[in-house]
Amino acid sequence: MTDEQPCMAIVPINHNNKEIPMKRTRLLIGFLCLFSGYVAAAPSAGENEVAQAVDHLTQAMLKKNIPELQALTADNLTYGHSSGKIQDKKAFIADIETGKSAFKTLEMQNQTITLSGDVALVRHHFSAQALKGTEVIPTEIENFQIWQKQKGQWLLVGRQAFRF
Repeated sequence: MTDEQPCMAIVPINHNNKEIPMKRTRLLIGFLCLFSGYVAAAPSAGENEVAQAVDHLTQAMLKKNIPELQALTADNLTYGHSSGKIQDKKAFIADIETGKSAFKTLEMQNQTITLSGDVALVRHHFSAQALKGTEVIPTEIENFQIWQKQKGQWLLVGRQAFRF
């Protein structure tokens, strides 16, 4: 006789009530994995703040809210149009105020936000019905915006639009 014990395998008994705890455990692990993926995909507080700033800027442009435009744009703003025209803060706001740049409808679609410290990179599709006098001009372009948190507030410091 040897000191070795015969190899014993533990095989679950196939009683329906014995398999239920294992199925529940697997189900619980599956839900936890799914939930942890959902939490990881949820926007951060910073991303939500930037998204809100973008929305406020969009509404200010649409409604010609000059004080809001002043508050949401940095003094050193560089604002690039899809035509290649570049404006500073004063010229950008003046075009909205005078109606040179006006919109019947304006919305940003398919937006992505990437945070890096106090800088946010925002990409979206700019969909508008621009107004040139009484003529409505459909406008479908892409935007790249750079926002920076200055003194606790997100400000637009750069924007470049381009045709696709």
